[in-house]
Amino acid sequence: MTTAKASPKLPPSKLFINGQWVDASGGRTLPTVNPATEEVITQIAEASQEDVDRAVKAARAAFDSGKWSERKGRDRGKILWKIGELLRQRTDEVALLETLDNGKPIFESGKIDVPFCAECFQYYAGWAGKHSGDVNEVAGNFFNFTLREPVGVIGAIVPWNFPLLLTVWKVAPALAMGNTVVLKPSKETSLTALKLAEICQEAGLPDGVLNVVTGPGSTVGAALVKHPMVDKIAFTGDTSTGKEIMRSSAETLKRVTLELGGKSPNIVLDDADIEAAARGATTGIFYGKGEVCGAGSRLLVAEKAHDALMEQLLDRTKRFQPGDPLDPKTRLGALVNRDQLTKVSRYVEEGKQAGAALVAGGGRWASPGGKGFFFQPTIFDRVEPSYSIAREEIFGPVLSVISFKDLDDLVAKANQTIYGLAAGVWSRDIKKAMYVARKLRAGTVWINTYNMYDTGAPWGGFKQSGFGRELGPYALESYTEVKSVWVDMNM
Repeated sequence: MTTAKASPKLPPSKLFINGQWVDASGGRTLPTVNPATEEVITQIAEASQEDVDRAVKAARAAFDSGKWSERKGRDRGKILWKIGELLRQRTDEVALLETLDNGKPIFESGKIDVPFCAECFQYYAGWAGKHSGDVNEVAGNFFNFTLREPVGVIGAIVPWNFPLLLTVWKVAPALAMGNTVVLKPSKETSLTALKLAEICQEAGLPDGVLNVVTGPGSTVGAALVKHPMVDKIAFTGDTSTGKEIMRSSAETLKRVTLELGGKSPNIVLDDADIEAAARGATTGIFYGKGEVCGAGSRLLVAEKAHDALMEQLLDRTKRFQPGDPLDPKTRLGALVNRDQLTKVSRYVEEGKQAGAALVAGGGRWASPGGKGFFFQPTIFDRVEPSYSIAREEIFGPVLSVISFKDLDDLVAKANQTIYGLAAGVWSRDIKKAMYVARKLRAGTVWINTYNMYDTGAPWGGFKQSGFGRELGPYALESYTEVKSVWVDMNM
């Protein structure tokens, strides 16, 4: 494999606090590993509680000084636009870091993730200064209006599956509204967050407005959540951690937004375009190696359409094989680490033991070099909703196929989950598709497509998939406070 030969331009192996690259107070570091080769790429600093405190105080001082929070929105927007430009200019450099650190194909990093990040910064550059208040009619001779003001210090905690993209979804709207940020990337995939800090500084972002602290969530993330000077936590990750963040945030009554897990139903009705549905089913579960919160991991198929769909689905899956993440033709990379490989393997064994029919994949993929955390694209047929592979988030390339008899049976099975992040519906009958979409308890429903995202469209979940929305103007609500101002007009 060619991955080991790549020579990326690495960011400093330090913390980024108040515009300076600094060592962790204890001098400790952690290795960050290439999932495709199992080789150490570099070391990252392991922050302590003291380091988190320094970062938060830097963000607090930067916010209170007004050098960013009180700057004209259009001037903040110019810097955000420049960040987007620099990301676009360095797409190849940043994409390489993302692929080496996460294991995703370079096609995804370079053609989708980094361009999306650049677009996101420039989208919110346009919103800076435009998210204003209202004039309200009130009783009496008073003039009442509202102001939109930044929340303050934002603690952004992001996972390893889309390291840069999910960072930008939080950082861009937060900065646009005048907040300052302390960013805690996953310890598995911190390199592009550190690279982003470099780019933001080059674009002219003032010192202290963005700070990056790296290390384990159990120490660094926990310290950030508990810190009394942090005004809001924006978190993407698993549901159990989200619940713990809510409990810890209650001590200081922080504002919290959570984008958590999913077990999304991808639904094929009996009148669907079978070829399109098969294509959507494979990308819905195998894109991002299945390490996607909104992955269509449950394929609900009408009994009449089952055999025709499975034939095309299995044919497509044979072509969707793992490979060198640095090969532009690869569409299925390596799982992020050994723990994730073990977890996916365990769920596959549970599926077989429960009685599901394993019809594709089911094991570790042997790379030419014998290294890497690769897993075959895997499909189980004849899955019952009670099986663990149909109820729990696997976060890997494992698809569970579940049959349904009619629309009532479909809706019941689709909503038979604690999650509610996304769903897909495939049908030539738009009225029927819209009926199903209205019945689904999910924050996003795709009709005759899957995995479509845009900076202007909201993203977030129902039920235990969390609350709050990212992207679009909806995200701005989470990063602003509303102040009501009354003026006595009586003469």
